[in-house]
Amino acid sequence: MKKLIAIAIVLISLQGIAQEERKARPNHQERAQKMQDLSPDEVATLQTKKMTLHLDLNEKQQKDVYKINLENATKRKDMMATMKAKQESGQMEKPSKEQRLAMQNAKLDHQIAMKAKMKSILNADQFAKWEKAQAKMASREKGMERSEGKKHGERTPKQG
Repeated sequence: MKKLIAIAIVLISLQGIAQEERKARPNHQERAQKMQDLSPDEVATLQTKKMTLHLDLNEKQQKDVYKINLENATKRKDMMATMKAKQESGQMEKPSKEQRLAMQNAKLDHQIAMKAKMKSILNADQFAKWEKAQAKMASREKGMERSEGKKHGERTPKQG
């Protein structure tokens, strides 16, 4: 009987610890809000510095990557401003199937163009390292989408 009580206490303690760890993680929305407050120039500078550390970029590569990051940050800031304006005015509506397809195609076209630009700037080792980081980021985003779907009671299709 004592063993059962001891086991129950241990299990309850472990569950409490696991929930505390989940709360300690940085909130994705807070991080996104902090990034939203930065100017496109600041975002591009931060991204370029991170890439310089990760990929060991030289001066010319840094300048070229900065231009790409600045262009992307500016486009992203403009898109976010447009979406926010639509949302505040009440004109925000769910995109149709054709619109979703067009958005996905545009996103993939952008990724293909980005990959081509980066391939022309980086050497083979740097490019391989960059691709690996992009794949890791894409799988992390996919995981976040799944966990958010489960959080809101939605079911996600099983991969198989």
